[in-house]
Amino acid sequence: MERWEGRVALVTGASSGFGEDIAKRLTELGMKVIGCARNIDKIQALADGLKDAKGSLTAMKCDVSKEEDVLAMFEQIKKEYGGVDVCVNNAGLSHDAPLLSGATDQWRNMFDVNVIGLMTCSREAYKSMKERGVDDGHIILIGSMSAHRVVPDAPSIHCYAATKYAVKAITEGLRNELYAAKTHIRVTHISPGAARTDFNNRMFKDSPEKLAAKWVGVETLTCGDITESVIYALAAPGRVQIHDILIRPVEFKY
Repeated sequence: MERWEGRVALVTGASSGFGEDIAKRLTELGMKVIGCARNIDKIQALADGLKDAKGSLTAMKCDVSKEEDVLAMFEQIKKEYGGVDVCVNNAGLSHDAPLLSGATDQWRNMFDVNVIGLMTCSREAYKSMKERGVDDGHIILIGSMSAHRVVPDAPSIHCYAATKYAVKAITEGLRNELYAAKTHIRVTHISPGAARTDFNNRMFKDSPEKLAAKWVGVETLTCGDITESVIYALAAPGRVQIHDILIRPVEFKY
């Protein structure tokens, strides 16, 4: 990871869960990290606690489902840091919205954040790299095991799965377009399985106690497990593209 010291990484959805942990570790490893989210209070608190770290963390407010927010954020990054070298597309959400009974606005919100927002950030990150002649950048897409199977008895996440299948296709599309552009910019798709974050809590509006009860007797993934996969992909030699990483808990069926 030494070659990434002093370089700029954008982490979307950095206010909690995987994004928060990824932003923290990249900062500790010496990168200039921009953590963005709709609410930046937690990111700012994290940044305050990392003032003595090797790198730096800056909180920026951005709703990735709004193109104007994304464009404004990349313009701010350009002015303050020159541009982006690594883009970790972590922002994502799900609603309890089955295909036969879900609300249209909830379906649309999932696609706007999980798919369109991810594509917009990836596009702008590539533009930033290209205009500065950065040929070794990295675009990382945090997907889901829901991109690889549809769980039959979980209708609540069937639309969410559709968005994550889209992310898997986008990964392959980006790889082909980057190859056609004759660049060495890499793309990596990371698919976490069940993990202890507040993702399900936000989805089902559960209390922390009720959420914890769902995982009794099961050792799930941790945020650190996903962060280590990000670091593994970034640290690979420039000739190596870690294209797809699938991560499941040993004690979980799906």
